[in-house]
Amino acid sequence: MTKRFVGRKEELELLNDLTKKKSASLITIQGRRRIGKSRLVQEFAKKYKFIEISALAPGIHTTPELQRFAFAKQLSKYFPIDKLDSSDWMSIFSFLAQHVTQGRYVILLDEISWMGSCDPDFIAKLKNAWDLEFKSNPELIMVLCGSVSMWIQDHITQSTAFLGRLSLTLKLNELSLEECNEFLNEIGFVKQPHERLKILSIIGGIPRYLEEIKPNKTADQNIIDLCFKKSGILFTEFQHIFTDIFGSKNTLYVDVLRALVGSSQESSEISKVIGKPLGGNFSIMMNHLLVAGFIQRDYTWQIKTGGESKLSHYRLSDNYIRFYLKYIEPSKSKIEKDMFALSGIESLPGFHSIMGLQFENLMLNNRLLLLKKMNLRPHDVVYDNPYFQKGTLNQKGCQIDYLIQLKTQVLYACEFKFSKDKIGLKVIHEMKEKLNSLSLPKRFATIPVLVCVHGVTEQALDEDYFYHIIDIGEVLEG
Repeated sequence: MTKRFVGRKEELELLNDLTKKKSASLITIQGRRRIGKSRLVQEFAKKYKFIEISALAPGIHTTPELQRFAFAKQLSKYFPIDKLDSSDWMSIFSFLAQHVTQGRYVILLDEISWMGSCDPDFIAKLKNAWDLEFKSNPELIMVLCGSVSMWIQDHITQSTAFLGRLSLTLKLNELSLEECNEFLNEIGFVKQPHERLKILSIIGGIPRYLEEIKPNKTADQNIIDLCFKKSGILFTEFQHIFTDIFGSKNTLYVDVLRALVGSSQESSEISKVIGKPLGGNFSIMMNHLLVAGFIQRDYTWQIKTGGESKLSHYRLSDNYIRFYLKYIEPSKSKIEKDMFALSGIESLPGFHSIMGLQFENLMLNNRLLLLKKMNLRPHDVVYDNPYFQKGTLNQKGCQIDYLIQLKTQVLYACEFKFSKDKIGLKVIHEMKEKLNSLSLPKRFATIPVLVCVHGVTEQALDEDYFYHIIDIGEVLEG
């Protein structure tokens, strides 16, 4: 853990705003495993009386009785529990409510889905306890937190039981590129931008993973320690993630992710690869992966009207998961036997093409940074996304990494290039071909933009083709 809390300024501001209310607040925080949900609440609550209760992880022997016992045991850290009846959730909630009737309290119920999934009456009892007891303290803030976003969505945020009761719903995303840079500085990883970007392109902006980076080692050495040694946190992390969310029914979900490792795909293409027909079950499964945050659905749009098209591509948006499925999983048995040797990660097969996809995810997760670098205001954007145009008899197909349409009928076409070397003339020819294939209404203009890591060669610069060349390496200076 860093000495100083890094990032989440907007989220902390929203939480602090709750303290200005004259009534109790019930909030939810969702996000993937290791994203820093509990840490955020701990940082917010450090000025107040804080009660943190965490559920037991699901397992063969995890019963409703055991969950209640664990809850009561943790309560004993804060209050004497001699008179606590732990045989029923209503009694437990009532006991807690009676001890927080006055003053500013922050209560965190962590991994709420694990608490409630064993007991069908859990949610109803929590709702009643909130209505009848907890909310009587106007300074109380209760946080329901968890990694299983589907459960929270179904049972809390979109449930009639909690309709009108939630003061705030937060979903934590990865740290921004600038926050990641600050984080790496905080832990002492003072390395060149390419080294930093190599780490971020593999583990993304996940705070818990970033905490494991050893500042005295190179990016390659850190990645080998984390991913390709059986003691590494990222060697076993994938199983934990999917067991937490999908239990034993995770095989088909993983098949979908495998289908997206090499490129974005349409629904029909994924359906063919996994051998499951389009329809109800397929749609439910894709929605589960979307809610979990492992994939994104990128819609294209009608440039003439700015309206969303029915055409969409699914993209594997979690960098760690792609890296695991592409490189760690195939080598799992050798790693377990200590027989896997890797001198450097750039020797991995297809490494540079995979890093291109990872870099693309990073950039799409940092759209506001790109807009800022182009001096564009979000207010002026009609639509922005990866853009794809299907080929027909009358037009060529094309894909643009990131297209931004402004109200002024101007399109910024961004090309993402990850390389440890300067980008040469080839990128100009590629971009010209893409833009020549792009079917545009009259009076629309396109502006080419290059987003890279180490700038461009003198020859490419002399061409004066790109309106903006955004060097992400400059953002990641130590």
